[in-house]
Amino acid sequence: MNEIFDLTNILLLGVAVLVFLRLRSVLGRRTGSERPRLDPYGAGDTAAARDSKVMPLPRADRPAAVEQAPLNGAPQSAPAAGPALEQLREIAAADRTFDLASFLRGAKVAYEMIVAAYAKGDRETLHNLLSPEVFDSFSDVIAEREQRGELVEFSFVGITSADIVEAHLADRMAHITVKFISELITAVRDRSGNVIEGDPKAVRQVTDIWTFARDITSANPNWRLVATDSPEA
Repeated sequence: MNEIFDLTNILLLGVAVLVFLRLRSVLGRRTGSERPRLDPYGAGDTAAARDSKVMPLPRADRPAAVEQAPLNGAPQSAPAAGPALEQLREIAAADRTFDLASFLRGAKVAYEMIVAAYAKGDRETLHNLLSPEVFDSFSDVIAEREQRGELVEFSFVGITSADIVEAHLADRMAHITVKFISELITAVRDRSGNVIEGDPKAVRQVTDIWTFARDITSANPNWRLVATDSPEA
């Protein structure tokens, strides 16, 4: 009985070896030079962004065709023609990670964070999002409010629109100017609590024209606010 059992095991083992060799010849062997599997939900640059001191603006992790990159996902927010469109294409050609839809989403997030931090006097948040020159300007105004003992009441209602009005690439620096129309509720109170500016119950429409910049040769994907303007001023 044991001899029959051993013989059967040997025959089965032989068949298994033949099947393995056949599969190996058909499927091939891994050499270590194969491309990694594409993971559309992978972390991408998350770890690098987490180590950065700058608040990252969302962007696409995949490159796009130069002709389509500026318009992808946001045709309502891109100029139909003119210098801005051509400059956006130039930026996309120089920076293959650039995606207009992702940039605009990030710009909106940054806008809300910045106006809220400015109202609260949150210098730490502002420092992470602004260029040194813009930060100094914002910080000076905050310091003046603090010296006068003024308190800003602020509520962000929402962004009505965010449209690109200008873009240009100078050497390695990309600049994109966005016109924001937003709705806010703001009021400034003095030391005694009296409202000296604004209305704590009224929604106010505000127009801001902000310019964001980024070094396209840098591995850091973040944009900073480098200039501000307001047509109401």
